[in-house]
Amino acid sequence: MSNRDDTEEGRNDLRRPFLHTGSWYRMGSRQSSMLESSLFIRDSSISVLACVLIVALGPIQFGFTCGYSSPTQAAITKDLGLTVSEYSVFGSLSNVGAMVGAIASGQIAEYMGRKGSLMIAAIPNIIGWLTISFAKDTSFLYMGRLLEGFGVGIISYTVPVYIAEIAPQNMRGALGSVNQLSVTVGIMLAYLLGLFVPWRILAVLGVLPCTLLIPGLFFIPESPRWLAKMGLTDDFETSLQVLRGFDTDISIEVNEIKRSVASSGKRSAIRFVDLKRRRYYFPLMVGIGLLVLQQLGGINGVLFYSSTIFASAGVSSSNVATFGVGAVQVVATAVATWLVDKSGRRLLLMISSIGMTISLVIVAVAFYLKEFVSPDSNMYSILSMVSVVGVVAMVIACSLGMGPIPWLIMSEILPVNIKGLAGSIATLANWFVSWLVTMTANMLLAWSSGGTFTLYALVCGFTVVFVSLWVPETKGKTLEEIQALFR
Repeated sequence: MSNRDDTEEGRNDLRRPFLHTGSWYRMGSRQSSMLESSLFIRDSSISVLACVLIVALGPIQFGFTCGYSSPTQAAITKDLGLTVSEYSVFGSLSNVGAMVGAIASGQIAEYMGRKGSLMIAAIPNIIGWLTISFAKDTSFLYMGRLLEGFGVGIISYTVPVYIAEIAPQNMRGALGSVNQLSVTVGIMLAYLLGLFVPWRILAVLGVLPCTLLIPGLFFIPESPRWLAKMGLTDDFETSLQVLRGFDTDISIEVNEIKRSVASSGKRSAIRFVDLKRRRYYFPLMVGIGLLVLQQLGGINGVLFYSSTIFASAGVSSSNVATFGVGAVQVVATAVATWLVDKSGRRLLLMISSIGMTISLVIVAVAFYLKEFVSPDSNMYSILSMVSVVGVVAMVIACSLGMGPIPWLIMSEILPVNIKGLAGSIATLANWFVSWLVTMTANMLLAWSSGGTFTLYALVCGFTVVFVSLWVPETKGKTLEEIQALFR
């Protein structure tokens, strides 16, 4: 009898979250009427917002990694004697590491929990930045970039999924967009700090987001939907209660989540052959399509090498202009965060992709015309300004929709029982295409600036068609209602 009890206890332990938060919120739920200090977490919006702000340190790290290569290019190539192609490899290796992280992200998040996977992602990020800061040659530089990328690959999948799973339906769009807003904040910080500190010190500063994230994870609850899927009913209900507020009736939402988990087969193994079913392949196609088109539109190529682009446009203070782009991107993404639950996902995606297409066409035309104009003429200066304005307009348009919303929709539409496998596939596709764009951007710009932006414009034009034909509207629906659309 005791052996059977021990076996059952062992099985239960295996289902426990990798990173358990302890009992602080359980105690709060029992004693909230007696403890004044617990009043701040009785309001559901405050509780959920606190969780989102803590995990947003992960996307800030993501953005810092993306932005690091732009202000540091001249200094690193000079100090370590790198060629343009060697620096392009350095810039793109974060994407290679992210591809490996993306492959592992779904399974890590499924078996370790959303918080456990973020803890795992933080460690290689910290090691990677320290490795770069002490690099004396390309080997350490490349190794650090790979480690950063691995952590960012896990973060890029886990954070939007965690936010989507904890947010109430009327706030899910805005809170989900905080993911991309945090990425843009990280990019802007890299641009800003890169103006004032050497590249080695900038790498040391890159350690800070994940260093703060690790202790923060101990103060937030695990995703209730993941706990429900793992059969941890008590933990699931407690987590949901603290997220919605201790005075809130959660019985309806509890029953919806239980029904969704039961209908999807909470612990059934999903194979690639199962993805042939429409309820699985259609949301996966939409998720992969949006994430791939997001990258093929060229936004990462523009952000990674914005200083080079502005220099080629004739802007003398290219690093300052790059910081200006980062600041504009933060503001535009903040606007999208405010609008996404009001106007809907599809409308913002359409406006964004149309705006990107027009902006990129303007930039391409400006670069083409500059080939026929004397560099000393007024027309050359005008065309330079037009190209800069076009790049800024492209970044604004992307930030209004194609930046934040593909990650949000991916986290919303994937069924809970394939989220690990399908999420890894979608995230891998995004990072693979991001690697291609980052690796080729410098070489394409050297070949033809006008031709490069023309290619990006064609992709954005196709994105308009893709969104209008296949992307569903998810505003105002619960995750369970969204997944029912594909059955």
